[in-house]
Parts: sequence; structure tokens; C-alpha cells
Amino acid sequence: MSYEKPEPIEATVAELKPRMKNVTITFKVVEIGDTRDVVSRRDGETYHVADVVVGDATGVVRVPLWNDAIETVEAEKTYLLTNGYTSLFRNNLQLNVGRYGELAEAEEEIEEINMDVDMSEETHEDTRRRRYSGDRDNRRSRERSYGYGRNREDRY
Repeated sequence: MSYEKPEPIEATVAELKPRMKNVTITFKVVEIGDTRDVVSRRDGETYHVADVVVGDATGVVRVPLWNDAIETVEAEKTYLLTNGYTSLFRNNLQLNVGRYGELAEAEEEIEEINMDVDMSEETHEDTRRRRYSGDRDNRRSRERSYGYGRNREDRY
């Protein structure tokens, strides 16, 4: 099975929507939030994360930066993100650099930022299907409520 990378999407902040992939966008760093520690549920490791507010003439959006990436940006500088993606965190849109994204200083500065349109403040509905968690007790109680898992005599 071969994996085809989606065509790059050049977007402005206001054009961002949940679950976009391979996004190319130029933005100016408006604010770098405080760094906080997050412990991963997956591996128990502690990571550093800072929420960075970035924007352009169409609006602003939040970008979580992790570990060393936090040190690569400065407030009031303009950057070009290639191969970024968008996601929802607590039903709010965010732009992500991710493992395969590249963040570099842009050739042209962005002068004007539209602070009135905050894409991360808009609430988006998560339309993804929930995955089955594999909780055996929960499955058993569901089976009982639908009549499964019982003896034939118990059903009538």
C-alpha cells in the first residue's frame, strides 16, 4: 500500500478548518504563552508545551509548540509553516506544526493582524466516530441490556 501525500493547501488564518492536512501558511507571532509541563498518558514522559497566538490580516489562531520548537519562534516575527495541519482541542481549532511540518522565517513581514477574528475561539463539532475503547465491563453491560450474553431460557 502506498501513501500519497495530499496536495499542499495554501491558506490564510480565516480559511482554516478542522482536519486540514499539508497546510502552507504565513503568519506573524502575536503572543507566546507560558510554558507548561504535560505528562503523556501514552509513555509517561514529561513534555513542555506553550500556546502561541499567531495571525495574519484575516484573523488569529492558536498554535501549540512542543519542547525545542518553543525556542524557535519570537514574538512579532513572521514565519512560513509548510506541511502543517489543523485539529480540534476541546472543540476549538488549532494549527499544528507536527512532526513533519517545517517552520522557517518568512521572506516578507506581515504588518497587519486582524485580532477580531479568533479561529480558536469558534466552537467546532467533532464529527469523528468514537473508537471502541475495549472496556470489557462496559461491553458486558451493553450486551445484557440488548439481551446478548444470556441463556436462551432467560430471554423469554
